[in-house]
Amino acid sequence: MILVDTSVLIDFLKGSETEEVNKLNKILISNIPFGICDFIYMELLQGVKTEREFEKLKKYLDTQTFYKLKNDIDSYANAAMIYFKSRQKGITIRSMIDLLIAQTAIENNLLLLHSDKDYTNIKKIVTDLNFY
Repeated sequence: MILVDTSVLIDFLKGSETEEVNKLNKILISNIPFGICDFIYMELLQGVKTEREFEKLKKYLDTQTFYKLKNDIDSYANAAMIYFKSRQKGITIRSMIDLLIAQTAIENNLLLLHSDKDYTNIKKIVTDLNFY
């Protein structure tokens, strides 16, 4: 199963042609199970320009499979630990939301489809984060 990050979904919704969008199209054509999480949902909705766009996108996103953090407060502590370990190694993770999205992928044993440098940096710290 695959967690599709905001970075890919934005390009997909814009109609951009990227390697990651091509992978998403293959996922869709092949009926490979995929989904999003609450954090991706929020990031996508906050980027709309009009209320009409918001309602249209929300209606679409509400039909998607949602993956959740599984370990309550420990999930947040684990995401913070990734940040802490990254800082110790001189690696800067720019987005706390990306840490939570990565933690969601880890806890649900999902492959992460992304086009965001933060995840490449997180992978340097966390060996059980896998990409599609």
